[in-house]
Amino acid sequence: MQISALLDRVPRFLRSFYFFATVGFLVWMFVFDSNDLFKQYDMYAKWRELQGEKEYYLKNIEVVKKDRAELLSSPELLEKFAREKYTMKRPGEDVFILVPQPTE
Repeated sequence: MQISALLDRVPRFLRSFYFFATVGFLVWMFVFDSNDLFKQYDMYAKWRELQGEKEYYLKNIEVVKKDRAELLSSPELLEKFAREKYTMKRPGEDVFILVPQPTE
């Protein structure tokens, strides 16, 4: 008789099949499914990281396009860029590269 008395104290909707089915479904979707909450959060974090990288590269593309347009417009700038960036030289020239010593 004690068990039936305890069951009478539990509201009727908590004892229904639909309540158990809904709770089971939610537990399955949040914990056991292949796209559970943890995986969704990881995928969202990765997506945010990739969005940040995309913005960085789009900004970088604009800078490179601007530099390219400047270089192709003037042979003097192209020569200066090649000498500074890639240490190119004319035949018969010597190039000295100064590397600062790390301070200790």
